[in-house]
Amino acid sequence: MYKEIARNKRRTIALMFVFVLFIGLIGAAFSAIYDDYWILIWVLTLTLVYTLFQYFMSGKIAVAMSGAKEIQKKDHPRLYNIVENLAIQEGMPMPKVYLIQDPSPNAFAAGRDPKHAVVAATTGLLDLMDDREVQAVMAHEIAHVKNYDIRLATIVFGLVSAIAILSEIGWRVALIGGNRNRNSGAFGAVALLLAAILAPLIATIVQLAVSRQREYLADSTSALITRNPDAMISALQKLGAAPKDKKPKNAALQALYISDNAKGFFSTHPPIAKRVARLQASKSKF
Repeated sequence: MYKEIARNKRRTIALMFVFVLFIGLIGAAFSAIYDDYWILIWVLTLTLVYTLFQYFMSGKIAVAMSGAKEIQKKDHPRLYNIVENLAIQEGMPMPKVYLIQDPSPNAFAAGRDPKHAVVAATTGLLDLMDDREVQAVMAHEIAHVKNYDIRLATIVFGLVSAIAILSEIGWRVALIGGNRNRNSGAFGAVALLLAAILAPLIATIVQLAVSRQREYLADSTSALITRNPDAMISALQKLGAAPKDKKPKNAALQALYISDNAKGFFSTHPPIAKRVARLQASKSKF
């Protein structure tokens, strides 16, 4: 488990390099079109500022987008006590606890590190599950905090968003043909068009791969924390059986939730059946 946490930290550095490379490609294409390499510097600088903003504000952004409300023990003793006991058990700072008024059964964790983490659950999840299943789900979210998945997800989300914005601008510039330099303009326009098409696609594929591996690891960590893999299995099965109209509606937060509503290649999560099968196969280890 500790090896996985260390791998997450190394992966963060590697992913940042890959995404910066994509962003640099788009910036270089802009520079070629306008024959001004200060554009590349500005693109990289603005991307850095945008990503840092996402990094420091990710928890607040997720809470605002989900409509979650912070609670104290007196507001919802059941949920708060479960999270508090898990935090004490793992020797972690107590994360801020939020409740989302939403019939869809779900939960998420966000923030940049354990000291600045938030965890949230929907009213639908609390209505659907018994205490051991809620404990398993919240242990899954605590696992995302403990394993520094929230930091990795925050950085990746910020960089993917930056690439999407730059690609949209690049696409329009390339189609309009706004080159000012006849010698480099044609090459720059083609490079910009390719970058605008390929960069967001590759960035999304990387993001999906990272998100899916994080879910497998958090499932296993939850079973390890609670010493009750059957509770995590039961919780996942209930999530999988939830009606389609009770799946998360906010697409921007799908990667954060314990369960998303996308299917196939562009799903941010592995299929519930595969997650259950992995836990079933490794039950003896917990």
